[in-house]
Amino acid sequence: MRVLRRFGRSQMLLVAVAVVAVGAALFVVLSPPGRSVANGASGGSLTGTTTETRWGPLGPLDRDLLTKVRLAGLWEMPAGQMAQERSGSARVKEVGQMIAEQHAQLDADTRTTARRLGVMLPSQPNSDQQGWLREMSGATGADFDRTFVLRLRAAHGKVFPVIAQVRSESRNTEVRAFAERALRYVNTHMTLLESTGLATQESLVSK
Repeated sequence: MRVLRRFGRSQMLLVAVAVVAVGAALFVVLSPPGRSVANGASGGSLTGTTTETRWGPLGPLDRDLLTKVRLAGLWEMPAGQMAQERSGSARVKEVGQMIAEQHAQLDADTRTTARRLGVMLPSQPNSDQQGWLREMSGATGADFDRTFVLRLRAAHGKVFPVIAQVRSESRNTEVRAFAERALRYVNTHMTLLESTGLATQESLVSK
């Protein structure tokens, strides 16, 4: 009788475990849209979750683009304003002013899009960007001009692949439209920076 009683308890334990497992599986299958799912399920390479929105799934890469564009504005706006005071070139001053003004427009677009999608954005530049601003604040004239052009051009170049990836892979229509708008700004800024004549082959090799 004791053996049978022990065997009965073991069977009951196995049945209980099976019920829990089936219940968990049904919970995952029947979960309504809008629940967060692990990033591995969305096929993304960044950590985080994918959530449902009225414009489609919002994944880590989508949030990463909004964050990077916001960070770009947080340091390139003051950099453009700094060009008005420290540059020795009329063209660099003009380019700095245009980039600062356009980044203000793009930043407003970024914040509006992020608010619509429920994405939290940074409020200050990252440590690298703060270092670039300090570097510029210690330079004047031709030294400032070269640093300004090369730093901003390199930063814009790093955003290009992120925008392209989001534009081609995102399933969120709001984010795809934002990526297309952001790309126009990046292209314009690259052209403006190169119009200074300071992004020469020699300077790019030695930067």
